Amino acid sequence: MELEINGKMHQVQSSADTPLLWVIRDELGMTGTKYGCGLAQCGACTVIVDGVAMRSCVTPVDGMAGKHITTIEAIEDDSVGKRVVAAWVKHQVPQCGYCQSGQVMAATALLKQIPNPSNEEIAAAMINLCRCGTYNAINAAVHDLAGTPAGKTAAADAAVAERATAGAGEIA
Repeated sequence: MELEINGKMHQVQSSADTPLLWVIRDELGMTGTKYGCGLAQCGACTVIVDGVAMRSCVTPVDGMAGKHITTIEAIEDDSVGKRVVAAWVKHQVPQCGYCQSGQVMAATALLKQIPNPSNEEIAAAMINLCRCGTYNAINAAVHDLAGTPAGKTAAADAAVAERATAGAGEIA
């Protein structure tokens, strides 16, 4: 099967049901896209497929032929992606950095689809998890790029609260 990833054609040998994440990482050696949960919940594996943010850990490679796939390795080749990376630096978003490739991919896809998203659109699109809790910095960076103030809304506050408590359980 032939895949277009980061503007280049790649011949891959993986079986049809192999998740795109493992093809990208193991077969093609592009390790910027991370494995987090394997359940499409955390977003560390986010890539952009035909302009849409997609969780590669649950996306079978079989359906990817003929699609334009972008990983974090090529994000600065895109003008919006380059601006997102600059905003991440400006707002000092990363702490540990593990989730940041997925966060950058999600922000890039959002801003390419909706150049001036509202608070609610940002809250709806930026749903990837961050164990370090950098949600306020992520929100500020995306709002900066959108040219809108990082205001508070009930929807945005609820989304941040939900992400902050996702997966939180009692520790035995």
